Amino acid sequence: MTMRTLFVAAALAALPTLAFAQDGMAKMDHSTAHSAGGAASKAYMQSMEDMHEAMQAMKPTGDANVDFVMMMKPHHEAAVNMAKAYLKYGSDPMLKKMAEDIISSQDKEIREMDAWMEKHGK
Repeated sequence: MTMRTLFVAAALAALPTLAFAQDGMAKMDHSTAHSAGGAASKAYMQSMEDMHEAMQAMKPTGDANVDFVMMMKPHHEAAVNMAKAYLKYGSDPMLKKMAEDIISSQDKEIREMDAWMEKHGK
């Protein structure tokens, strides 16, 4: 199976989830969007949309190493953005700790991916 086929299969598998999430956002009324839960959901959805745009814009190189980093970076960035939104809007102490850990670990891995790309002239 080619790398392009794998990316297409992954994208197709994500479509129902994205469509469901977008449908849910479309049904939110104005008052819900201003509540903490609505604002959090909006931030989570924006993170996912940004990730999907970045991943879809990626042009596979055929190099499994480069393609992995190029696909994982927006995934990690979305996780960081969602965790930051949770810290802003969420209240559960265990989940706040989890969000802090996600930010710390994913930021570290993003820096490592950037360093790897730079080291390999990408």
